[in-house]
Amino acid sequence: MTTSPQTPDGQPEGILLVNKLRGKTSFSLVGILRRLLKVKKIGHAGTLDPFATGVMVMLIGKKFTRLSDQLLCADKEYIATALLGVATDSYDCDGQVTERSELIPSQEDVKEAIKQFQGEISQVPPMFSAKKKNGKKLYELARKGITIERAPVNIQVTTELIRYEYPELEFKVSCSKGTYIRSIAHDLGQILGCGAHLSALQRTRSGSFLLNDCIDGALLEQPTCDLAHLQKRLITSID
Repeated sequence: MTTSPQTPDGQPEGILLVNKLRGKTSFSLVGILRRLLKVKKIGHAGTLDPFATGVMVMLIGKKFTRLSDQLLCADKEYIATALLGVATDSYDCDGQVTERSELIPSQEDVKEAIKQFQGEISQVPPMFSAKKKNGKKLYELARKGITIERAPVNIQVTTELIRYEYPELEFKVSCSKGTYIRSIAHDLGQILGCGAHLSALQRTRSGSFLLNDCIDGALLEQPTCDLAHLQKRLITSID
């Protein structure tokens, strides 16, 4: 990939890789970059929940926002932490607690459970998701306390155990488009019999874009944010 600060007409245009901060929405990055770069047409190649951090592929200018669908299809990689013993309705740390357990799975139990998340598997999308059923987003129904049947989706995953120190289970996932990491955390809890939810998530790769190539999201909120530096970090061609 090569970089260039701007297009011939002087408008910044390209791909900017940002390490999103915890507690920030994906759309907040769009607003910040619109203000800093004075460009209206800005999008991204995949959202992250507010509690998640890591790679956000920000698309600056019409030429690059058109690549959104193509880049959304890229496989992704995450480092995730599941908190065992507590299940929530949203399968993550932003939801309401639905179940608690004092059962403590063994290391061997965890290793065996991880084996079930390898290769092509079938995953039921969570109710708290943007998937649609009869024109309604699932999370809109979930917020009203409505649960409906969802069709499973086939996904490709490679899951690796990083660390298990009860109640925290840290794992790495490489996955295809449409994979819900919080569903993996929830399903691990179901398999282990103790319940679980996703307590932390970091996207380390989106397609060929790596976390190490991202600018720190905190820099965008500094009054002294260097516009020239941002423009130099724009990727304008992808090999």
